[in-house]
Amino acid sequence: MTDTDRHIFEPDGRAIPYVDEGAGPALVLIPGKGIDPVHLGTLAHVILEEDFRIVRVGSRHSGADEGTTLLEAAQDVVDVMDHLGIADAWVGGHAFGGTVARAVARAHHDRVNGVLLLAVEADVPAEAELAPDIPVLVLQGGDDEVTPPANGEALRKSAPGLVSVVTIDGAGHLFAATHAGETAAVIEDYLDWD
Repeated sequence: MTDTDRHIFEPDGRAIPYVDEGAGPALVLIPGKGIDPVHLGTLAHVILEEDFRIVRVGSRHSGADEGTTLLEAAQDVVDVMDHLGIADAWVGGHAFGGTVARAVARAHHDRVNGVLLLAVEADVPAEAELAPDIPVLVLQGGDDEVTPPANGEALRKSAPGLVSVVTIDGAGHLFAATHAGETAAVIEDYLDWD
């Protein structure tokens, strides 16, 4: 990612970094807590080859995200979507970014077509419980010790009709970067946006 790719949206003094690339159906990706949107760049670029619009939304700048609540982080994502004219999208994220995506779906049900969770966190707050009737795709690394595959399996058991789980064998916590092609193929097949 170059400096020209990164933008800062500053509603009400909040400095929210984002990258907006491609055209087509929108997929909003949120990296883990405090991690720059560049973290999901490899995955985003592979998915872009299939004519998607990928928006990566990071945390507020200057350490301000330390005091940001989960619902405020979710609102930041929706505010960037509004700024970019995106009425609805699949929203997903890695680890804590996935928890934010779940909170977006819960608080803004009408804006989210589905949730993509890359490495599921356990024990999420009530604000991030699954929203009814919104499909969820979980991707997890088979060797992830930070967010183990058991987290995704537990989520599937809690909502078997809504949650689909795909495990990437031999992949660790950062599988979205280390196994970007395989991860992107699963996402593209699931969304079937050909």
